[in-house]
Amino acid sequence: MDPVKRVEIVTVAVAKPRLLEALERAGVPGYTILRAAEGYGDRGRRMADEVTAVFENMYVLVACSPEQAERVTVAVRPILERFGGICLISDATSIKH
Repeated sequence: MDPVKRVEIVTVAVAKPRLLEALERAGVPGYTILRAAEGYGDRGRRMADEVTAVFENMYVLVACSPEQAERVTVAVRPILERFGGICLISDATSIKH
């Protein structure tokens, strides 16, 4: 098992190209994206069953080193400032496979 940083990002799906570019620049080893994330925050309620996907949220999960997590925060901050959302970073353990 390896200690890693767990990075969780929720933002609007239209920010996906910018977010993926930011993650690549940060050098993360990979990510998982879950579409149609529902919730409530400072920009109101977001539902997954809207008629269009224009305001749809997505959830992104990354497991990376502390150094990569720091680069992610720097790269993601402007995206969150523009589009809204949240980025959480916590300690986790990755199981080798």
